[in-house]
Amino acid sequence: MAKVEALAADPNFWNDSEKSQQTMRERKRLEDALSTDAELTRRVDDIAAYFELASEGENVDSEVGRELSGLHELVERLETQTLLNGGMDRSSAIVTIHPGAGGTESQDWAEMLMRMYLRWCERKGYATVMNDVQPGDEAGIKSVTFSVEGDFAYGLLTSEIGVHRLVRISPFDQQARRHTSFASVYVSPEIDDSIEVVIKPEDIRVDTYRSGGKGGQHVNTTDSAVRITHFPTGIVVCCQNERSQHKNRERGFKMLRSRIYEYELEKKRAVSKQVEDSKLDIDFGSQIRSYVMQPYQMVKDHRTKLEMGDVGRVLDGDLDSFIRAYLLQRRAERR
Repeated sequence: MAKVEALAADPNFWNDSEKSQQTMRERKRLEDALSTDAELTRRVDDIAAYFELASEGENVDSEVGRELSGLHELVERLETQTLLNGGMDRSSAIVTIHPGAGGTESQDWAEMLMRMYLRWCERKGYATVMNDVQPGDEAGIKSVTFSVEGDFAYGLLTSEIGVHRLVRISPFDQQARRHTSFASVYVSPEIDDSIEVVIKPEDIRVDTYRSGGKGGQHVNTTDSAVRITHFPTGIVVCCQNERSQHKNRERGFKMLRSRIYEYELEKKRAVSKQVEDSKLDIDFGSQIRSYVMQPYQMVKDHRTKLEMGDVGRVLDGDLDSFIRAYLLQRRAERR
């Protein structure tokens, strides 16, 4: 911690923005570790004090129960972090959501998933940056890509890679029939300059176009949005969040480097026959999780078999139980 403080005090520290940001992220990690240690100590001391009061005849059942519940949640969160020991698990994440076949139904479902993850990020204290959103024709979205910035974002969100299935009475069907919709979620780690990813100029095409949606008059009337196509992998990234084409181009290349890095990791997994569910078709039989709103209420993860009856609570961002169950299963499979 002292070394980090010394670096931050250097007058030339902020000249290299990338390096300074890395140092500040390391500072935050250390501060979080110290804060967690202090919180554990405080909770244990408080519980010990309540037990002492109980031995003297005081009724402290509710206080002890509250403190034990809080300690249990903290220990679970720390234990979940111990399950994240992959090389990139501590990285920030880039999330992309695509609707499956089905037009407006699936596009609306994709937007519901986007909201679910943004609410989860709020709960966890993660910052999010919207990189590209393509609105649906009538409702929902055709695609979205956003960044989730913070420690362990990628490691936690790997549990969400794959196809998500929704069953409900359609709000777009005048006959109120039950519909099944699909959408895919893809997550890649946001990598920094310490990881080398070679992108040859002849392997890419950069297109500019006029941004759509919100963003002000300047964004909508100039060709500020950027689309980058990488021919060897077929990866396409878009960025229209920034007002300047230069900034969109810079962020777009950062997204492309992350996607190519994840692409190479997936190739290695395929060789060892560990291809992620995200490679399955966005269709029946390929889903990792089902969200049923009619004729009953249930969210079921098909990998871990974990079920939860409160669909609204899950769609409002309560995903920690599913994430934890997936990480525990992944650790068991690796042993």
